[in-house]
Amino acid sequence: MNIIDRVVGYFSPQAGLRRATARAQTSVVMNYDAASRGRRAYGWKAPSTAADAAAYGQRERLRQLSRDMIRNRAYAARARDVVVANVVGEGILPSIRSSDENAKPVIEDLIRRHLLSNDLDALGEYDLQEMQQICMSTVFSDGEVFLRRRARNARYGAGLALPYQVEMLEADCLDLTVQNHGENLVVEGVEYGPTGAIEAYHFLPEHPGAVRHRRPQESSRVHWSDVIHMRRFDRPGQLRGVPWLAPVMMTLGELSDYQEAQILKQRMSSLMAIMLKWTGGAPRPASAGKGLEELAPGAVVELPEGAEPVPVNPPTVEGYPDFMKQGLRAVAAGIGITYESLAVDLEKVNFSSGRLGRNEMDRLVRMWQRGLMIAQFGAGMERWFRDGLRLVGHGGIAFTMDWTPPRRILVDPTREIPAMIEEIDAGLNGRQGVQRELGRDPDRIREERVADETDDERAGLRSKEPSRSSRGKEQQEDGQDENRQ
Repeated sequence: MNIIDRVVGYFSPQAGLRRATARAQTSVVMNYDAASRGRRAYGWKAPSTAADAAAYGQRERLRQLSRDMIRNRAYAARARDVVVANVVGEGILPSIRSSDENAKPVIEDLIRRHLLSNDLDALGEYDLQEMQQICMSTVFSDGEVFLRRRARNARYGAGLALPYQVEMLEADCLDLTVQNHGENLVVEGVEYGPTGAIEAYHFLPEHPGAVRHRRPQESSRVHWSDVIHMRRFDRPGQLRGVPWLAPVMMTLGELSDYQEAQILKQRMSSLMAIMLKWTGGAPRPASAGKGLEELAPGAVVELPEGAEPVPVNPPTVEGYPDFMKQGLRAVAAGIGITYESLAVDLEKVNFSSGRLGRNEMDRLVRMWQRGLMIAQFGAGMERWFRDGLRLVGHGGIAFTMDWTPPRRILVDPTREIPAMIEEIDAGLNGRQGVQRELGRDPDRIREERVADETDDERAGLRSKEPSRSSRGKEQQEDGQDENRQ
């Protein structure tokens, strides 16, 4: 019992007994060492905040730090590029499936003229694929990004295939001063309805950090249907995002500082320095040490009388590679990418180890593609595209829009492609499924194959002879069929 327990027990024995009993029960029930508050857990923070409340008031600071790291820290920029290149790559492209063969070319033409052209962007600079790259990059650095639909008319959108454009906005454009809208609560510029779902956003007309503002900084309320809010969900009830560098920001900053210190140490170790030691009573001329700054291999420098040269032993650099490797492995693990891709270090990597590392990373990449680029970006773009079709008189066309991720780079095609073929032959996977896993559109492949055969026939070219392995397999199958008969 501590002094408080003893004082309470002295004045109120019953209250003291309850405190002692509760303390004894706690010591018996508490079987998780991590839940203790002893010396080993000193400094641990475990607030019982909701998902969005955990970063409340800190998102702006986290975004600024994350952007600065990507601007000035090589490995932060590399991590961003690895995530964007693997999730988006050349772009997650839409494709159309429709039973109406006459209507399908109309939809594909509008996709090509609007979604896959610069007309989609409100600034007239980015097409769909470039937007995907910028959005994924912003989700990585800021934790979230917003796309706002802008309705266009003959004044601003003359010549557009569909009467709307898309504007990309950073989270800085949210108006943090708005507290409510009617009975709806507004937190950090996001308006929540009575059910807790997002109902609207309050955006400033321009980025608050712009050099100049063309319009007054008065926010406007934008309904959720005109906004695509991209972010990664990690907890139930989470509606806002945080930068992906947040869990590794401290480690990444300290690694960068350590690297700079080692570079300075290496520069010092490559220098040749000489100190002059004067004997007692020797006169020191005004030009003492002249010529020592020009030391070079084979140089002969005359020292003044009474001076003795003493070379300086510069510091040596030791343990740098091992320390950096362990630190970068922690950073890569915290982000969800491989160490080899982050550090560009393929030393001692063979096919098996490379494939295992890629398998784990590919699972996360497919999860990000599904949750971010298809379920949020793709679904929102499809919704706006269908709204645009209704406005131009094509709302009655029935079609399904699919999104095909970019081609997955194979580690060893000579091993992986035969394995895929065996999966198809064994019925473990479909041909279209394998084609989509490789980032290719099955309909486009089928059309190209038909076009190739038609062009070959017109040119009088014979089809390529089957390979020896293919002929042997066909002969073996023919022999098995004859035996069955």
